[in-house]
Amino acid sequence: MMNKAKVKKVLGIVLLCLIAGGYIGFVEKQNLSKAFSAIEIDLEAVSGVYFVEEKEILTILSASFPELKKGLPMRELPLKNIEKRLLGHPFIRTVEASVDQQGILKLSLTQHEPMARIARPETADGYITKEGLLIATSPSYTSRVLIIQGVYIGSLMDQGRIDAMPELIPLIRFISQDKFWSAQVTELEINGRNDIRIHQQVGKQVIEFGDARDFESKFDRIAVLYKEILPRKGWDAYQRISVKYKNQIVCE
Repeated sequence: MMNKAKVKKVLGIVLLCLIAGGYIGFVEKQNLSKAFSAIEIDLEAVSGVYFVEEKEILTILSASFPELKKGLPMRELPLKNIEKRLLGHPFIRTVEASVDQQGILKLSLTQHEPMARIARPETADGYITKEGLLIATSPSYTSRVLIIQGVYIGSLMDQGRIDAMPELIPLIRFISQDKFWSAQVTELEINGRNDIRIHQQVGKQVIEFGDARDFESKFDRIAVLYKEILPRKGWDAYQRISVKYKNQIVCE
């Protein structure tokens, strides 16, 4: 059996929890009884860039929620619907809506971060995000990221999905996160799952990469090419360079 001291301690903890819960409930009730006064937006930038602007968010809210005017009781604010509506924006990754004691609707948002841009000559471009999602480009800003083009990637974008080639995402992520390769590799040309070609910042040759598998080994071989072969032979000594065959560098 518990002694009196322990009983008192447990009862004290329970009482404190009840008081805290009651206070929180009271504050929330007080908040909801207040009137809506303003909107405060906290939007996290991506590498210093805003792909969606505050004025665009306000326009969306004004069009979707015409009742959102000063004086509206806070309890009538459709917080979940506001979050759901803003999540429909292609560049908004997360949304958290809350209200404070001054009647201010606080919106905390994060953006999707592009790691590659799919370029198509006759139709709209698109971005691939770090999560591997395919989203539209922003009318506000263009992100300086790896360019991807080619007939196969174009067909994937026409389908509105990139998961038909899941091995591509690790390759793009590797290039975009590596300081050297992100500067040297300007473009991936994808004409088929087994026909990826690399366009370089330095060197006129298009490197035959093959498929997206075993990419780290292939980049190790390209590094050997840069460090040991081309400095001796000259950067324009070869018309064709390929690393698509296992453990080989083909230079012709």
